[in-house]
Amino acid sequence: MTEPSRQDRPVLLGQNQYGKAENRVVRITRDGATHHIKDLNVSVALSGDMDEVHLSGSNANVLPTDTTKNTVYAFAKEHGIESAERFGIRLARHFVTAQEPIHRARVRIEEYAWERIEAPDAASRTAGADEPRHSFVRRNQETRVTQITYDGETWEVVSGLKDLVVMNSTNSEFWGYVKDRYTTLPEAYDRILATQVSSRWRFNWTGDEETMPDWDKSYDEARKHMLQAFADTYSLSLQQTLYEMGARIIDHRDEIDEVRFSLPNKHHFLVDLTPFGLENDNEVYFAADRPYGLIEATVLRDGCDPRIPVDLTNL
Repeated sequence: MTEPSRQDRPVLLGQNQYGKAENRVVRITRDGATHHIKDLNVSVALSGDMDEVHLSGSNANVLPTDTTKNTVYAFAKEHGIESAERFGIRLARHFVTAQEPIHRARVRIEEYAWERIEAPDAASRTAGADEPRHSFVRRNQETRVTQITYDGETWEVVSGLKDLVVMNSTNSEFWGYVKDRYTTLPEAYDRILATQVSSRWRFNWTGDEETMPDWDKSYDEARKHMLQAFADTYSLSLQQTLYEMGARIIDHRDEIDEVRFSLPNKHHFLVDLTPFGLENDNEVYFAADRPYGLIEATVLRDGCDPRIPVDLTNL
């Protein structure tokens, strides 16, 4: 049976992209005896005039994904890594401007933080040994993330973090909610509030004619205001706390117009100790990992439209 021609087939090619995912690059900068680490996981996705590679198998417009991988490592050497955002911007600009068929580049980066191991007291060091400035421990907290998108004219930078676990051991209540015949949850007037924060914020920087934000300072400050709001808010619901976390960032960081949160409620339930003749006065809890309440919302600067995807799973 003869296959129908491309023109006769009721099939169209939709959105498509390709690239190299999860390029692990560690850049060591040596400032004399003092070393600095940038540890990134870089994923590149390219799109543009790529129909023929799908329709006929022609690779004439295809930059090999192996080349994108090599570019990541070469740029780490040639340009260094000042920040995840600046490194991603440099990569995205290169792919769009260097290859005519490429019209849009998306660069996603996770950054893994390292802390310098503090030097021991001089009295405890081996005789003649210098103070160590090249030893590090992986910071076991959140992962910093960013996504840079460039189409040859406009930029979009969305940064944030994931896996930041926080807890308030008091100053949280939950009561006055809807009850039906399936409701068994008792009202709580003093409870633990804990969550594992996943958050993204969108910068209003859109091009080279504007002053570029200080990406590292912006991250540190957004994180600081988020944590301060979590600690300062007397919470009647996790939703209320979420809003205050986003509002604090918008209030204090002029370069950020939108913040999106996904907050799983890390439930802690009081353990019934009465069978053992013991009173549990908000002291002993069972930490449940699932199922969990999942609270998600976007906080915006007045007059701005939401652009961060509702689902943060792949962002």
